[in-house]
Amino acid sequence: MHFTGEGGGASLKRYIFICILIFSFSLFVCAEEDDLLKIEASISPKKLSRGQEGKIVLKLVLEEGISIIPQPSFIIEFDPCKELDFPENLFALSDLEIKILEENGEEYLDLKDPIEMPFIVRLDAKQGNHLLEGKIKYFACSIDEGWCLKNTSKFRAVFSIRSTKFKIK
Repeated sequence: MHFTGEGGGASLKRYIFICILIFSFSLFVCAEEDDLLKIEASISPKKLSRGQEGKIVLKLVLEEGISIIPQPSFIIEFDPCKELDFPENLFALSDLEIKILEENGEEYLDLKDPIEMPFIVRLDAKQGNHLLEGKIKYFACSIDEGWCLKNTSKFRAVFSIRSTKFKIK
């Protein structure tokens, strides 16, 4: 492509426009793949004290016509968080209370109910707002379209740790 001479500015603008259009389309296609599983993460209670027990609650919403299969794996991982102690940083399907349903000889996970995982706030946790991040690794399938896909979806939840004040009598 040659951009000099008369009309070169218009050609350059057209070329840049086409590049931006292609880039935007590729982002749209990538976003579509991530929409298979949407995760709404929250921490209960919202405000925590040092030494207090809490739980993270994950509500999973699947795209229409998609199911998550139990095999070969379904794993929830947490990024390191200095303020919280989990029994494990990695939860496999066998660690969670998720029912496995079967329809037409195919197994899939019953994700209607939220998934809850307990934790304890560390005694040396810093006061203020914090972020807990993690991801779910899973296999999604479309029975109608005849495909399965290994995928990962990320989540994050904000929580707050109160200051602990002691009264001396």
